[in-house]
Amino acid sequence: MNNEIGLFLDYLGNVRNYSEHTLKNYSADLKKFEIFRSQKGFKSWSDLTQHDVRDFISGIRRNGTSPRSLARLLSSLRSFYKFLNNESLVLNNPTSGINAPKLNSLLPKAMDADMVNRLLDFQPTTWGDFRDKAIAELLYSSGLRLSELCQLNTSDISLESRICRVLGKGKKEREVPIGSLAIKALQAWYNHRELKLVKNERAVFINKNGKRISSRSVQNILKKMSMKMGLPFVNPHMLRHSFASHILESSGDLRAVQELLGHANLSTTQIYTKLDFQHLAKVYDKSHPHAKGK
Repeated sequence: MNNEIGLFLDYLGNVRNYSEHTLKNYSADLKKFEIFRSQKGFKSWSDLTQHDVRDFISGIRRNGTSPRSLARLLSSLRSFYKFLNNESLVLNNPTSGINAPKLNSLLPKAMDADMVNRLLDFQPTTWGDFRDKAIAELLYSSGLRLSELCQLNTSDISLESRICRVLGKGKKEREVPIGSLAIKALQAWYNHRELKLVKNERAVFINKNGKRISSRSVQNILKKMSMKMGLPFVNPHMLRHSFASHILESSGDLRAVQELLGHANLSTTQIYTKLDFQHLAKVYDKSHPHAKGK
């Protein structure tokens, strides 16, 4: 039955273009289910019933797994059985009718404009400073994912047109604008980039060895930058979330934010409407005469 799991993962990677990170999550989830299947002595995926799936989920829950992880696990099983059904490898779907645990809505953490300005308000003096400021400015200016930033090549950015071409999730390309402050930071960085550049390296952002920078390095850069500026720990996702919430707050155009972020579904972007409402609620509480009782 591991063969079926392998076929499913190949389908997700080669046909659906899922990221390596997502494939690892699916693989880990299905490995747990395979162990459960083996322990119960089932010889075929068709042998499992809805009761067996509930038994599996209950066992995972008793081990202290969070509701969010349980929901992801059940989603993996549903996708797997949908694939098996489509390939005529099973006759039933035991995941049908099983509801995922209710999740509390986790709103993305966003920084206010003053906090972003404090993070970026410094004059670079070293090679690393010029790179780090360009990284932070571009993340906030264009709302890039961390993986998208690290994958950027110099050919993906046009300083003249102020456009960045991004390869997002599902290997979908999109173009996003680059703000004037990010352009200025990139121009300054390009003037220093070649000092440590390895021959033929195309990456926009490189490490001290002249090779493409890693995601972990970018996370550490922002952590050190925020500490240096006397701010709470800032991560790349916070700058992306701040980009989205600030644009939505000013424009109210959810569709535009969806396109800029590269979300396939509008429902993913709609979480920012909740974030924006939190801001509006705070303004209301501070300003409306009857917002608070005397």
